[in-house]
Amino acid sequence: MSTFWSLWISVITLGTIFACWWLLWATRKGQSTDQETDRTTGHSFDGIEELDNPLPKWWFYLFVGTCIFALGYLALYPGLGNFQGFLGWSQHSQWQEEVQVADAKYSEIYAQFGSVPVEELAENGSAMQMGQRLFSNNCAVCHGSAARGAIGFPNLTDEAWLYGGEPEDILHTLNNGRQGNMPAKGFMPAMNSAQVDQVVNYVLSFSGREKDEAAAEAGKDVYAQGCAGCHGPEAKGNPSMGAPNLTDDAWLYGSTYEWIEETVLYGRQNNMPKQSERLSSDQIQILAAYVYSLSN
Repeated sequence: MSTFWSLWISVITLGTIFACWWLLWATRKGQSTDQETDRTTGHSFDGIEELDNPLPKWWFYLFVGTCIFALGYLALYPGLGNFQGFLGWSQHSQWQEEVQVADAKYSEIYAQFGSVPVEELAENGSAMQMGQRLFSNNCAVCHGSAARGAIGFPNLTDEAWLYGGEPEDILHTLNNGRQGNMPAKGFMPAMNSAQVDQVVNYVLSFSGREKDEAAAEAGKDVYAQGCAGCHGPEAKGNPSMGAPNLTDDAWLYGSTYEWIEETVLYGRQNNMPKQSERLSSDQIQILAAYVYSLSN
């Protein structure tokens, strides 16, 4: 946070507290007596008159105590811009402390499964309960709580794997992440609109979708020049590159003419972040087994 905004927040916060303090004393000083009277303020509505009585002492001192407490809290804890408080407490340090406690508590449990092969671990009910929780906390935000994916995020419950669905492939993905890149117009940057239409119709023909026969026929050459290098001459994909199979029903960005046209025209960029910076090797082993179990 910049110095300006730090000072701005501090002035607003302290100013509000001192304004409340002043308001309490100013209004109390204006009272003619500390005792209840029948004197009115002169305001009357619907037959009800407003009495000019002071706040009860317990109520007044409760307000005063609140102001004192607020000042004490802001002196000890963060709340005034960049000032961290005399105790040095922060959300980050509190989180780190809780993580360390949790790691010490559960590391032995994770270690029991860390050396077990993924295929065997996928059959262990206790390990899969742990895997489900790891998935919910770390993966569900992209792939969904049921792991069925969304537009741009793969479905992990089917047999269509961009980089392979074997245990070693899943472990590599979790440990190192993946960076997908579908270049705009493939390897034909000079592809014109007619060629885009042709190659889209040709791709639609792979899985029997509705297409323009003449355009699809003309799209064979366009596909061979701009797309076959990654997706293969038969469009079966290439797991080593993360190039998807174009002949099945698993489409990361939709299978309609419009979706495919957008992909060809503008390309796609995907990023699967590596989990080794956030999870231990034992946790990744359990998580890999859980993901493996979803489609096996």
